[in-house]
Amino acid sequence: MIKALSETDVVFFGELHNNTLAHWLELQLLKDLYDSNGNLTVGLEMFEADDQVVLDEYLQGIIEEKTFIKEAKVWDNYKTDYKPLIEFARKLKVPVIATNVPRRYANLVYRKGIQSLDSLSPAIKQWIAPLPLVVDYSLSGYKSMLEGMGEHGGGSARNLVASQALKDATMASFIARHQTKGNLFYHVNGAYHSQDNQGILNYLRQLKPELKISTVHVTEQADIEKLEESTFNKADFIICIVNDMIKSY
Repeated sequence: MIKALSETDVVFFGELHNNTLAHWLELQLLKDLYDSNGNLTVGLEMFEADDQVVLDEYLQGIIEEKTFIKEAKVWDNYKTDYKPLIEFARKLKVPVIATNVPRRYANLVYRKGIQSLDSLSPAIKQWIAPLPLVVDYSLSGYKSMLEGMGEHGGGSARNLVASQALKDATMASFIARHQTKGNLFYHVNGAYHSQDNQGILNYLRQLKPELKISTVHVTEQADIEKLEESTFNKADFIICIVNDMIKSY
């Protein structure tokens, strides 16, 4: 797996946000990818794009950790699950990119629809995917979300999908901006955002179709001796973890 991933341009690690073993594995993968390709950049869904300055200041030693945690809107499970990634990057001076859209704008889309983005100022638009945002509601990931809400394309359901698409498109945009020739971009995100070669990948391929992309997907099962058929083809590499693994929250 490491050999194959190290020969690509972008690696997606689709995690389960509260799975302790998944977080340990994504750290080990980061270490191995760094060893095989020192020209490495890390991208994280867990940081919003407008926190990049604060993130950079911490990585460069300008501010203390307590200031970073206070000002960067870190997730509640940062210290147990994402701090090891940040500290590894900080020690070895690996760039870390905050790729996610600021949550307030995803919420805006959920409340008022995609068209609400048009009224944002140019200063705000630098933190979101280039407009207009085109959402393919026929993609299986988005379609299942619509059906899960029981509205089959109704207003609030379509807005929810659009808000997720805004996250996917924004993460793709920041990956495309920071991935350069010879650089391996390692992106950590929730499994939903990269499974089935959809989500972020759908938008990234539109921006940079020439990129060689590989995906890792984490799933849980009661019995890990045989992979459940519903997980087939979710990613290039699938890591199956027993579902009573310790959770971080």
